[in-house]
Amino acid sequence: MRTIAVTNQKGGSGKTTTAVNLAAALAETRRKVLLIDLDPQASASSWLGVADGGKGLFELLVGNGNLVDLVYETAFAGVSLVPGSNWMVGVEKAMAGEVGAETVLRKAIQSLPRNRWDIILLDCPPSLGLMVVSALVAAQEVVVPVEAHVMALSGLANLLQTVERVKERLNPGLAISTILPCRVDVRKNLSKEVVERLRSRFGRLVPPTVIRENVRLAEAPSFEQPITAYSPESSGAVDYRAAAGELLKRGKERARAR
Repeated sequence: MRTIAVTNQKGGSGKTTTAVNLAAALAETRRKVLLIDLDPQASASSWLGVADGGKGLFELLVGNGNLVDLVYETAFAGVSLVPGSNWMVGVEKAMAGEVGAETVLRKAIQSLPRNRWDIILLDCPPSLGLMVVSALVAAQEVVVPVEAHVMALSGLANLLQTVERVKERLNPGLAISTILPCRVDVRKNLSKEVVERLRSRFGRLVPPTVIRENVRLAEAPSFEQPITAYSPESSGAVDYRAAAGELLKRGKERARAR
């Protein structure tokens, strides 16, 4: 299984949009995908039609249980979900003082059946707290959605520093797989300039694909469908399918390099 954290500390960066729609686009390629919603707002869960997941991960992280028992099968073939919960607001306080708290999620993921899913996507909260660190400890790769806006670049540096610290201290196999420009308005020079700055700074970590601003993407959560189901011919669906293809390509390159 590939375990990929989708994270950005800045809200509105397209993080949940990317997690949900990458999951659906990867499932179209016959991969079995498990999306784990770590965000107390549970936006990814609502998007996929699970409005109430109970205490969910909170109970597992602070107590006992098996992660596989929390899995829901969504209405979309190939996409499974561990739903988020507003109980996760209290997880840092509940786990304060617990030795190795940041490794609990990794152990839970390692307990999953090895052949049931091909890819695990971790939809992280917009912060740099315990759950994001836990996701980085559990993951092999990181996808960073970045809004095509100048202000979004400033927060990116803090996230990259956190990734490096986790890599040095807790997870030496961790690597940034993709920095994905999102909400790109191709009509505006500012969006184009931000994308070019990202490519100049991060090289091939920024794929040829960008996620264009698209009204259908904004509408899709209200209909509890990923963009590939809600508007399969839209630019949003086209872009996320291309991003999924890039992610699979990079996975093969990473495997060959081992």
